[in-house]
Amino acid sequence: MTIEVGDRLPKTTLVKATAEGPEATDTETFFAGRKVALFAVPGAFTPTCSAKHLPGFVEKREELAGKGIDEIACTSVNDAFVMAAWSKSSDAQGITMLSDGNGDFAEALGLTMDGSKFGMGKRSQRYSMIVEDGVVTQLNVEGPGEFRVSSAEHLLGNL
Repeated sequence: MTIEVGDRLPKTTLVKATAEGPEATDTETFFAGRKVALFAVPGAFTPTCSAKHLPGFVEKREELAGKGIDEIACTSVNDAFVMAAWSKSSDAQGITMLSDGNGDFAEALGLTMDGSKFGMGKRSQRYSMIVEDGVVTQLNVEGPGEFRVSSAEHLLGNL
């Protein structure tokens, strides 16, 4: 079953990529008591993710904060070391990188895709959402191969 607006995020463990190294956090703790803009990409360093998706959120970071967003986070089915390297190479300051290394979070949300055709295995679908105190208040899931509704601009326009 796919998560919907009004649903509480399932409790799973994600790993934050920090300057001190990987730091495990559970979704209940991470999303508690605040408004988070979360976006997911099929893979760090992949073309659309690196050229459009992540840079859009970096560019719109202050505008999102102005609309009441406490934190912007990116998740991907990559390990925390890859997420940290991607953040550094993309100069993604102000974006929290959340590793979903085994795809447990994507699976719990019902938002996985099969990237086997490209040698990527099970990955997260591309989406964006607003999570307020652990509850999804906006959800924008892309169709296969698309990049429109999960963009920072679209998310911002719907706040």
